[in-house]
Amino acid sequence: MLRIAVAQFNATVGDLTGNVERILEQAAAAQGRGAQVLLTPELALCGYPPEDLLLRPDFYRANQRALADLAARAATVAPGLALVVGHPEEHDGRCFNAASVIENGAVTAVYRKVRLPNYEVFDEKRYFDAGSEACVVTLHGVRCGINICADVWEAGAAEMAHAAGAELLLVLNASPCHLDKTQERVRVVGERIDATGIPVIYCNLVGGQDELVFDGDSFALDAQKQVCMRLPQFEEALGIVDYEAGALCSDDLCDELPLEAEAYNALVLGVRDYIGKSGFKGAVIGLSGGIDSALTLCVAVDALGADKVRAVMMPSPYTAQMSLDDSREMIRQLGCRYDEIAIAPAMTTYAAMLDPLFADLPADTTEENIQARIRGNLLMALSNKTGALVLTTGNKSEMAVGYCTLYGDMAGGFAVIKDVYKTLVYRLARYRNSLCAGAPVIPENIIVRPPSAELKPDQTDQDSLPEYEVLDAIVRAYMEEDRSPREIIAAGLPEADVRRVVRLLRIAEYKRRQAPVGIRITPRGFGKDWRYPITNRYPDEF
Repeated sequence: MLRIAVAQFNATVGDLTGNVERILEQAAAAQGRGAQVLLTPELALCGYPPEDLLLRPDFYRANQRALADLAARAATVAPGLALVVGHPEEHDGRCFNAASVIENGAVTAVYRKVRLPNYEVFDEKRYFDAGSEACVVTLHGVRCGINICADVWEAGAAEMAHAAGAELLLVLNASPCHLDKTQERVRVVGERIDATGIPVIYCNLVGGQDELVFDGDSFALDAQKQVCMRLPQFEEALGIVDYEAGALCSDDLCDELPLEAEAYNALVLGVRDYIGKSGFKGAVIGLSGGIDSALTLCVAVDALGADKVRAVMMPSPYTAQMSLDDSREMIRQLGCRYDEIAIAPAMTTYAAMLDPLFADLPADTTEENIQARIRGNLLMALSNKTGALVLTTGNKSEMAVGYCTLYGDMAGGFAVIKDVYKTLVYRLARYRNSLCAGAPVIPENIIVRPPSAELKPDQTDQDSLPEYEVLDAIVRAYMEEDRSPREIIAAGLPEADVRRVVRLLRIAEYKRRQAPVGIRITPRGFGKDWRYPITNRYPDEF
C-alpha cells in the first residue's frame, strides 16, 4: 500500500522562505499521519501565478536555492517521506514549469509540464518552454506518473505517463475557481482515466492572488471515475489517500458547496488574501443603503473582522431616509466602525466653482458624477490617512455597460463584486442572511426596494438600463460566450435591448481599463481574460 498526503495549502507569490516553511509543516503533518508521499500544488514553492517574475533570471536562482533548502530540511523534518513539489526551473537555458521529487534530502526526478495553457487567465507560453518527456517514479513499489494541471485538461501528457508504465497519476494544480468548476474538473480528469485506465490524485492550490481565487477542492478519482476523496473548498486541508492494488481509499470526502456558498466564499477568501498578503491595515467602504455596498460590507467583515472594516455613509440631498436607516441597522448588526459625512457642502462649493464655466448649460449627468467623485475623494483621503484599502462596490452588470463613474464610485483599490452579476448579488444577499441566527444582517428593505444611485430625485437604475435579468443575459452571451448580437436576438432577447447593451459595453471599455482589479468568479471576467481594444471600429453582426 502507498499512502499519499494531499497538501492543499495557501502559498504566497514570491514568498519563497514562507512557502518552504509551509511545505515543511505539511510534510511533518503528513508523516504524522503515516503518509509516504506528499503531493503539493503547482508552483507551490513560489506561488501561482508569478507572472513577470518569471522573466527575471534571479527569480529562478532564488527558487533553486529554496528548493535545495527544502530538500535538505525535509530529510530532518520528515525522514523517509517523498515530496512532490512544484517550482519554476531554469535548465540548459530554457525555463520550465516543473515538479521535483525529493527523497532523502535530494532531488531524484524532475517533471517538466508538457501542456502550457495560453487561454482564459493563463499566459504560460509567455514564460515557459514545454516539456516533452514523461516522468514516472517508483515510490514504495508503486509506479507514479506526474502531471501538472493543464496536462490533464488536454490529451497527451497523461497518456505518455501511462505508456511509460505509470499505474497511478499524481497531478499538481493551480486551477482558479469559477462557478460550477468542480464538475468540470471531474469531467476532464475522467476523460484522462478513460484514455489511460489509471486513477488520478488531483492536488489544487487554495488562496487568493490578485483577481484569481484558488478554491482547493482537491480530489481523487479511481479507475472507475468515482470520487473517493474530496477536500473542502476555500480552506487549507491535508487529505490522505491510500493506493493498493489499483484501488483508492480515503476517509476525506467533503460535499460540494451550493452555488451561492461557492460564490460567497470565493469573495471572502479573495478579499482576505488580497488585503492580508498585500499588507493593508483594513478596508474602507462607501455605504449607500443599496444592495451592492451592503453585500460588499458583509464580505469585508466576514473576511477581515469587524475591527478592520470602516463603513462611511455620505448622504446627499437626494439620499432617502430609508437608505440612512438601513445602513445604520446594518452597522448595528455587524459592529464595524461607521461614519456619516454629508456631501451637500462640497456639492455647493463645486457648483459655485463650475457655474461660471458651465454658463447656461442645463444640468445633466455631470452634476450626478460630481457627487460620486466627491465621495471617491473622501474615501481615498481616509485610505491615505489610515492605510486601509478602499473596496469598490460596483457589480459586473454595471461594469459591463459603464454604469459607474470614473474617479467616483470606481475609485478604490479592490473591486469585490466586479465579476458578480446584479441578479447574483440579490441571491448572495439572501444567502448571507440565511447564515444569521437572529435578525438578517442585510435589511429586507435593501433587497426588495428598486435599485437606485440616488443622484437625482426619484432615480432608479432602470431609468438607464434594461431589467437586470435581461441585461445580465445579454452580457453573459456577448462577453462570456462570444455570441454575436444576431445570435443573441435569435435566442429571444429583445433586439432594442441587445443593441443598446452591446453599444454600451463597447464604449465603456476605456472605463474598465481604469477600474481596480477585482475577484473573478465567472468563466470570463473583466480582467486578464478580457482584452478588447478601446479604439475599435469592428461592426458587430446584427
